[in-house]
Amino acid sequence: MISMRPYLLRALYDWIVDNGLTPHLLVNAEHEQVEVPNQYIENGQIILNISQSAVQSLNLDNDWVTFTARFSGQPFSVFVPVVAVLAIYAKENGKGMFFQAEDSDGENVPLPGQPLPPPSPKKPPRRSKPILRRVK
Repeated sequence: MISMRPYLLRALYDWIVDNGLTPHLLVNAEHEQVEVPNQYIENGQIILNISQSAVQSLNLDNDWVTFTARFSGQPFSVFVPVVAVLAIYAKENGKGMFFQAEDSDGENVPLPGQPLPPPSPKKPPRRSKPILRRVK
C-alpha cells in the first residue's frame, strides 16, 4: 500500500500556509539519501523552513521533498526522501504532525526507545460446517 505520508505532508503544508503561518520540516539528516547542508545538522536532525519566501522550486511529491534555498547566502539544492521527514509543523505555534518511522515497504516501525506495536489480530478460525437459520 502507498504511504500516507506524502499526502499528509501536502495537506498540512497547504493548511499551514492558508493560515498565514510558516511551515517547517523536521528531517532525519542521518538517512542515507538526505542532501542538506551539514553545518546545520544537530543531533542527527535538521529543521528546514519551507515557506514560499524561504525556498524556490518547492516540490512535495510522493517520494521526495526538493527545493533550492540559501544557507548563509549560498544557494543549496535540498533533497529529502519523504520517509526521512519526521514532522511538519507551523513555526509560530508548533501545530502540525509528527510521523512514525517507516520501513521501505511503508509499514510502521517503532522509533528508538518505543515498544513494538501489538501484533495484528488473528482471523477467527473457519467453522467446519455451515450454520443455517430459518428467518420468518
